[in-house]
Amino acid sequence: MLLNYSSHQPQQAWPVLWDDGHCSSNLLGSNTILRHPAWLTDLDSRLRSQEEELTVVKSALADALRRLSFYDQQIPLLRQQLLEGEGVKSPNRWAAIYLLVCFIKMYILLDYRSPGEVLSLDSPGCIRSPEKWVMLGRLRGRTSIAEDMQINFLGQGGFGICCAAGADAHLFPPSVFSVPLEGRSTKMFLRGRPITMYIPSDFLNYEELRMELPTEKLKLDWVYGYRGRDCRSNLYVLTSGELVYFIACVVVLYHVQHRTQRHYLRHTDCVRCLAVHPDKVRVASGQMAGVDKDGKPLQPSVHIWDSSNLNTLLEIGQGSFERGVGSLAFSTADEGAYLCVIDESNEHMLSVWDCARGTKQAEIKSTNESVLTVEFNPQDSSNIITTGKSHVYFWTWSGSSLTKKQGIFGKYKKPKFIQCFVFDTNSDVLTGDSEGNILTWARVPADIRTLGKGAKETYQISKQTRAHEGSIFSLCLCRDGSVLSGGGKDRRLVRWSPSLSLLQEVEVREGLFLSCSFLLQLLLNALPLQGHTDELWGLGTHPSRDLFVTCAHDRQLCMWDSGEHTLAWSTTLENLLFSPSNRWVVLDTETQQVLSSYIDGNEQLSVVRYSPDGEFLAIGSHDNFIYIYSVEDSGHKYTRFGRCTGHSSFITHLDWSKDGKFIMSNSGDYEILYWDVAGGCKLLRNRFENKDREWASYTCVLGFHVFGVWPDGSDGTDINALCRSHNERVVAVADDFCKVHLFQYPCAKPKAPSHVYGGHGSHVTNVRFTHNDGHLISMGGKDTSIFQWRVVGGSLARSQSLSSASVSSQDAGVST
Repeated sequence: MLLNYSSHQPQQAWPVLWDDGHCSSNLLGSNTILRHPAWLTDLDSRLRSQEEELTVVKSALADALRRLSFYDQQIPLLRQQLLEGEGVKSPNRWAAIYLLVCFIKMYILLDYRSPGEVLSLDSPGCIRSPEKWVMLGRLRGRTSIAEDMQINFLGQGGFGICCAAGADAHLFPPSVFSVPLEGRSTKMFLRGRPITMYIPSDFLNYEELRMELPTEKLKLDWVYGYRGRDCRSNLYVLTSGELVYFIACVVVLYHVQHRTQRHYLRHTDCVRCLAVHPDKVRVASGQMAGVDKDGKPLQPSVHIWDSSNLNTLLEIGQGSFERGVGSLAFSTADEGAYLCVIDESNEHMLSVWDCARGTKQAEIKSTNESVLTVEFNPQDSSNIITTGKSHVYFWTWSGSSLTKKQGIFGKYKKPKFIQCFVFDTNSDVLTGDSEGNILTWARVPADIRTLGKGAKETYQISKQTRAHEGSIFSLCLCRDGSVLSGGGKDRRLVRWSPSLSLLQEVEVREGLFLSCSFLLQLLLNALPLQGHTDELWGLGTHPSRDLFVTCAHDRQLCMWDSGEHTLAWSTTLENLLFSPSNRWVVLDTETQQVLSSYIDGNEQLSVVRYSPDGEFLAIGSHDNFIYIYSVEDSGHKYTRFGRCTGHSSFITHLDWSKDGKFIMSNSGDYEILYWDVAGGCKLLRNRFENKDREWASYTCVLGFHVFGVWPDGSDGTDINALCRSHNERVVAVADDFCKVHLFQYPCAKPKAPSHVYGGHGSHVTNVRFTHNDGHLISMGGKDTSIFQWRVVGGSLARSQSLSSASVSSQDAGVST
């Protein structure tokens, strides 16, 4: 089971405390700060900058120490070659040794030069004239030697010494002084740090290599999960027999009987609410505000679209809403002519819109408290009700004005939240609250002295019914007039008569939320829409079957069937802490039983990977080590084999070679290191020797074959994960800007083009190809979504019989 975890490291800030205009620090006088108010801000900025520079310096120093150690090992061999080399005569051995020192100096300089940079040897330590070499024994303190000697690069990563014609030219034969470097190399920079990557031998004309868009593309095939944990108005039934709901930036239309999905993909940020027109065909969906990759704001808006063909009919509210759209409702009495919207601003602005023209009819501040629901009275469109934190408001709409009347609780305890409401057959209002009560609000003549001027009628509580232990999350009116209520804490689903007498109740198993979606699905005899409820990071695909496994911060481990689009099983890892830990477990995928449990290091574990032959397991930790275990007894027994030591930061990614003997790993300070596992978990200091090694998988985000996926100006956190296809034709990338990219493989040139796909509403945390490269699985982080993409075009195209029946409102991919 291959699961990857990660966490964002929050930036540290220096606290500064103020009291009546004075700094609380004893190091600075208040007069100084008062005279120079910008001085302290500038100092804080410099300290932050120096902290970042120190981090880079530490990483560069660790890399330099590794290089120097390698050079120390090479000096004896090169000295022996020089002293015993053919053509190097005894009187000139001092010259040869001196030249060796110069080689080592240039060795280091060349490795850190920029791509294409020509090394200048005008410094005093450089070699100039061959005729002065014979004087080296007498001029021991001299550092400038030759006038006509030149240094020429051999290719892009090596150099040789070519002597000018002269009497002593024969002293420097090519066999000795045409010394290649570690090979041709290229570099990329992250946070100012150079990362050197050696070009493999099969790239003979690297300079002529051109990056193109891959012929393969992605098409959204299936979406797992739905957003029900933090929003209302999240699921409805259409006349087509489809359930319509949302997660991330996608509105999903799921046909219960046919078990197919269609997707509305026109939103640019997370969808927060839905409303269905009385004709059961048109749908309104509201999204949150956001920013694009360049930092430009994405304004919240409401899309009104046709569910039959997924065409957008109208987009309203751009520039009118703040932060996002929290609640929506179509009017019913006038056949859906108007739409009521509440945004997520501090004042929770309530507005009414003409659905035909897209014009605003009325707008008013509702309340500074949270607003959870809004609905038109089904018998009277001039009557609007909103509920939320400790309030029920009854609004009267007339022309361009909206008048508010607050519901009076009187002798009844005011609940902390009114989370749902429904109109009964008598047009009375039934509200469900956080105290577990159903309150019946009946129409009564308005008392002008108590409630002030406004509507001729208002609502007051006529009855209180104790329904649940804990909050009531949903109420639903059935066709026969009965009412269904669902509570979370007591896990009970209760059916009430029109007079709120108990008719029937059932207890639902733990782990299912009794939201409106659950109630509707029970009525339709459909399976619950299950998914994760917290941030997603772990993902692994089965090596030979259409299965993949996910895990999240909710402690749920889920196995999904990508062919049937179903949840095969899920289990809760009860003994794991909510915080990241250094414990890892082995489970049997057939029985879901924990086979083994181990602890490594003192910090959280970030990546695990089996070797291709299954004989070893590598575990990367935040303590900078990679722990290697030998696997025995068909995966039931694990024995510590060794530990890879050498990284200067936490391990982020690792891959095994195809022969299962070597590992390539990345770390938090952008290192690329190689390890000889079979030879005792040794660090391979000569990275050049690994340039032609073949890797069983490629998930490391840093490496020659994939460095072209990084955008310009990246700070090193823009890419969370990548995965090469099994046929080694494409590489998929999960970035921090809610996008999935598809590049050609290898992607070994900067600014490589890619197909870009949206849909996720949060940073994309992981991507993996299925065993036959027919699908790609991607996961959103905080949006808790799992997307299954079908690979189309190129050699990865699947036959129509293998593809799922899914339709989207647009081709989500664009080329860049």
